[in-house]
Amino acid sequence: MKKSELLNGYLRNTHDRTILDTLNREQSIHLTGLTGSITPIIGSQCFKTSDQNFIFILTDKEEAAYFHNDLEQFIPEKDLLFYPGSYRRPYQIEETDNANVLLRAEILNRLSTRKKPCCIVTYPDAIFEKVIAQKELHKNTLKLVVGEEIGIDFLNETLFEYGFEYSDFVVEPGQFSIRGGIVDVFSFSSEQPYRIEFFGDEVESIRSFNINTQLSIKEVKKLSIIPNVEHKEMIESRVSFMNYLHEKSILWVKDEELCKAHLDKLYLKAYNSFEELNGSIKHIKPEELFINAKTYSNNTEHFHKISFGGKEDKSTHKIEFQTSFQPSFNKQFDLIIEHFNEMSQKGYTNLILCSSQKQEERFHNIFDKIDGEFKYSTILLPLHEGFVDHENKILCYTDHQLFERYHKFRLKSAQQYKKTITLDEITNLDIGDFVTHIDHGIGKFGGLQKIDVQGKKQEAIKLIYRNNDLLYVSIHALHKISKFNGKEGKAPKIHQLGSPQWAKTKSKTKTKIKTVAYDLIQLYAKRKAVKGFAFNPDNYLQYELEASFIYEDTPDQLKTTQAVKKDMESNIPMDRLVCGDVGFGKTEIAIRAAFKAVCDNKQVALLVPTTILALQHYKTFRKRLKDFPCEVDYINRFKTAKQQKETLQNLADGKVDIIIGTHRLVGKDVKFLDLGLLVIDEEQKFGVGVKDKLKTIKSNVDTLTLTATPIPRTLQFSLMAARDLSTIKTAPPNRLPVQTQNIGFNEETLRDAIQYEVSRGGQVFFIHNRIENIKEVAGMIQRLCPDVKVGIGHGQMEGPKLERLMLDFIEGEFDLLVSTTIIESGLDIPNANTIIINNAQNFGLSDLHQMRGRVGRSNKKAFCYLVTPPRISMGEEGRKRIQALEQHADLGSGFNIAMRDLEIRGAGDILGAEQSGFISDIGFEMYQKILNEAVQELKETEFKDLYASETSDSLFVDECQIDTDMEILIPDDYVNSISERLQLYKDINTIENEQELKIFEEQITDRFGATPPPVEKLLDSVRLKWIARDLGFEKVILKSQKMIAYFVANPQSTFFESESFKNIISFIKDNPKSCQMKERNNKLSLVFEKIDLIGKALEQFRMIKTQP
Repeated sequence: MKKSELLNGYLRNTHDRTILDTLNREQSIHLTGLTGSITPIIGSQCFKTSDQNFIFILTDKEEAAYFHNDLEQFIPEKDLLFYPGSYRRPYQIEETDNANVLLRAEILNRLSTRKKPCCIVTYPDAIFEKVIAQKELHKNTLKLVVGEEIGIDFLNETLFEYGFEYSDFVVEPGQFSIRGGIVDVFSFSSEQPYRIEFFGDEVESIRSFNINTQLSIKEVKKLSIIPNVEHKEMIESRVSFMNYLHEKSILWVKDEELCKAHLDKLYLKAYNSFEELNGSIKHIKPEELFINAKTYSNNTEHFHKISFGGKEDKSTHKIEFQTSFQPSFNKQFDLIIEHFNEMSQKGYTNLILCSSQKQEERFHNIFDKIDGEFKYSTILLPLHEGFVDHENKILCYTDHQLFERYHKFRLKSAQQYKKTITLDEITNLDIGDFVTHIDHGIGKFGGLQKIDVQGKKQEAIKLIYRNNDLLYVSIHALHKISKFNGKEGKAPKIHQLGSPQWAKTKSKTKTKIKTVAYDLIQLYAKRKAVKGFAFNPDNYLQYELEASFIYEDTPDQLKTTQAVKKDMESNIPMDRLVCGDVGFGKTEIAIRAAFKAVCDNKQVALLVPTTILALQHYKTFRKRLKDFPCEVDYINRFKTAKQQKETLQNLADGKVDIIIGTHRLVGKDVKFLDLGLLVIDEEQKFGVGVKDKLKTIKSNVDTLTLTATPIPRTLQFSLMAARDLSTIKTAPPNRLPVQTQNIGFNEETLRDAIQYEVSRGGQVFFIHNRIENIKEVAGMIQRLCPDVKVGIGHGQMEGPKLERLMLDFIEGEFDLLVSTTIIESGLDIPNANTIIINNAQNFGLSDLHQMRGRVGRSNKKAFCYLVTPPRISMGEEGRKRIQALEQHADLGSGFNIAMRDLEIRGAGDILGAEQSGFISDIGFEMYQKILNEAVQELKETEFKDLYASETSDSLFVDECQIDTDMEILIPDDYVNSISERLQLYKDINTIENEQELKIFEEQITDRFGATPPPVEKLLDSVRLKWIARDLGFEKVILKSQKMIAYFVANPQSTFFESESFKNIISFIKDNPKSCQMKERNNKLSLVFEKIDLIGKALEQFRMIKTQP
């Protein structure tokens, strides 16, 4: 059966029931017997046959979101809107959620301007807040249409009047920027900002653009610009949201009694907050800002109402349906099959609603392998709840309920616009920063500078060396300089231009690196040469395990799972590092890989850093694998010596399939019958010793390493391609970033934070890392919050006691756990959503990030409070760490934190103790560049055979330098901001081919308008650089209408025997007038006369290249 057939059935059904006809006669009706997701189906079919606005009011935000998702399947996106609350507690002005304000303004704009009916889903918290009156909204709206004359100055003044602020680049609602004839503005009535391009005073085009890339998305004909309509000061009179609705709109309310009670409760809370406010500032009274049940009843009495769920009113007209909920089968597939067969005999149609094609395939795989006899069909239709419709004899069951997976909602929230420090910004240069130039050493960055080359303007980067010597670096050679990241707080030594000191340091470093890299590559080569065990492809048990995962896989998770399986199925031993942020589903990948190994009768060892984590993983694995033939056991200090011995014996006999343990697993007495896979979790916690021991266990065992914040050394190896790297960056849906705040030690703040969390039914972690006075801290908390149950945990407690304590906390026996950092590694307690870290400045970044990751693991908003002494008394590093953590509060920022950590601590001994000195001499980025060079050289010499496939097509020249007196630059009047120009030059430097260059050109045209001639020349010079490099030229000079191209300097180079060189010789023979070959100081060059444009130079080179 297709989706359309199913819906047409319900269309006829609603028609036969005449729900809408009855509404025309009756003021309100009550639908009974609706269960599961049948209500949205009926609602959407009524909407299709009606020409009025429909408003669905559900009991809370989560329910409304699920309902909205179900409706999305049947109603076009443009006609379906979600109206959220603006997410603030009454009278706490600063806590608005900009994204929600946007969505609210968008709906008000739509209701007040468009005539076409729409469908709005909302909930009591949202309609509780009053909104701007309609005539005021019209007064504060500026409408723009393509083709009208308006003038940039007028637009500028109007935006200032509306309270918009000017900024260089528009990233959040309420900002605008002007560049030449382009105005970017982010109105509160739309999700994306818009770019308005003027021709003189006429609006030439309006297009929306993406915030992160600043590139256009699509063109529109008209635009309404609306200021922030939730702003208290702006609005003179407020009305209830219901006033915006046309009087013929139809309200669908779920459980109206509950809805009214909720409004009264919210109103009372607001009223109490208002009473507590101090009287010195005049606040608006609650009755002007909010509505209560009485106002709601008055506002909605003239609307036609359809109620469902909840008690029916005696006076309303009733329409009955006969449906029942989807029963639970506890993942027992034989029960499901039996049930389906039974229902088929009664004449029911069996439908399974799947959320993705992958799930459909899984069902067919599982059912075909178990029993091919029964009738069912699958439809791609992700609804929230299944149902049985007894009248139409249809059975609709959802896949996530059959597998007992968590079903999540997706809300169109305007993207989170946080300005986070990106990795680019860490490498961004400010004047006065130390930089390293690969040929000249460490100097100071002096900014972008215009220089005069024979009367023509060019831009270059100014570097200042010892004795104030200046070095101008061409914008083509930007890749040669990098920011100096050594130890912070210690200024490096500035080099002297032309002194041999830098060359010495560089070659010393290179030799050292080579020896380390040599060992590394050798290990890699050894692994590649050893034959590992090739696992079989997935079987149906594996399908079943993956389908029963209670969340839906994120795209990255899928990609990583596939990569891991592919590695396991090949006969080269796997060595893969999976970087995923805290709580992004790395454990699930480990479970799948482990089960795959068990299916092939291999044993799996899972190594974890702490005792508690071993227990936690043991529970997780046991829970996930309880329905499968697989024996899981663990070994840690919670077990007695006798129990440990028994476990080890079982392991050696092959009775245990998966063993989980701390570094006890590397002990001499641990013997495996047949180890197939080694998983290392939280790898940043293990010392090098343990890891090296592991390597010796077996060089042909597949290894999977999991980490949230990789340590520099691991990261480095992976970046060097000594092992494979997968990153999981997408957050599981419905996750909210943890709100991170830095607070002083203030009893009131602490009390409020704890009380707020406990009042919403959550639990709190309080981290205090000193055992000697941990009891006093717990006593203080007990004094502040007498009604909160407090528990204490630390690493010196006896095993069984600590274990009991943790289990009690997980089961919610007490509300607050005061503990040392024992909880940081991987404890998973979804109900704990606030963490307070005392003396946070004493922890490392990765520790803080790990601890913060203990909260916010469900779909509730989580809070992290970093308690520190005043900033002034913290050390420089501590202060930086706290700032870094506050800046990287977004989901998936573990990787960035690792990079930032590297910068704060200095890279230290990445590959062993002796060369930590080098990094502080040459800076981390330069170190990486030299490292890559060293690895490349080794690949081309010592390990030629291993990397044969890579080196065969390498070029004779790594790069070509260009020196010219033509005007090639990005003019000031085209791109005004210096940092943006520098960024564009950097981008140009990383472009590798014509296709990327074309995209770059389109992007800058889109952002800054048509490209002026100097920019055209700049892009041509990039093309010239590529073609010269391909031909084998090391340097090209274009000056005084002459072009000199220098060949490879090394006369022994294989280049002189290559096809490329032969082509050049034959070109010179054919065109003796246009070019000549010359030799001066043992340097061979090719000279072209009368070349006054870069275009001409390009033409000459292209002719050589296409030489027959």
